[in-house]
Amino acid sequence: MRVVFVHGACVRDGSWWWHRMTGLLQERGVSSVAPALPSCGEAGVPAGAGGPGLSEDVAAVRQVLQDSDEPTVVVAHSYGGIVTAEAVAGAGSVRHLLLISSYLPEVGQSLADFGDDGPAPFLDVDLAAGTFGVRPELLVDTFLQDCDADVRTTAADHLARQSVQVTGQPVGAAAWHEVPSTYLVCAADAGTPARLQREFARRAGRVVELDAGHHPFLSQPVAVRDLLLSL
Repeated sequence: MRVVFVHGACVRDGSWWWHRMTGLLQERGVSSVAPALPSCGEAGVPAGAGGPGLSEDVAAVRQVLQDSDEPTVVVAHSYGGIVTAEAVAGAGSVRHLLLISSYLPEVGQSLADFGDDGPAPFLDVDLAAGTFGVRPELLVDTFLQDCDADVRTTAADHLARQSVQVTGQPVGAAAWHEVPSTYLVCAADAGTPARLQREFARRAGRVVELDAGHHPFLSQPVAVRDLLLSL
């Protein structure tokens, strides 16, 4: 088995965001990969107006899925659920979807359909540049409050400006209709409140809750590893 990790919005260097999972999985003989998302500027093309959007992110994840026919679990975090809804469709190697504080959009829905009205206070939106990002001064309290000092001091180095167009671009497929899915509700998440996660999770086949913030794979990697292996 292998795991494909799809990171959330406004970050780069997926291997860093998932680094506490990879070693734990390797100990159990499970390989993993974290595709780069072009809309976050990870493909060498700057994010912004006219730059890469959702379709490029979908293509990047789909390519990784096509590179191997090994049985795969796809783990989607936050915005990653939008990407995987389309990227996983038709990928016969995918056995399960694990969505962490994420989304299961129907065909035609976009990221904007899942939020409360208006931009979240922790986001900085620059419409002139066509990008949005997390306000660094709010990063820890919103997303990393339950992580250790090493993660809290390093995470800001892995933030990214992302093309704002991804918020309104609809998905063309809803893979969770055809692939078994588990939703991990992060009960202490200050970025995506648990009440919203529980609403999103109604579409999943199974729901699990963990008393963790937005990044449980950094704060409680053993618990997330064990959940993954159970799938």
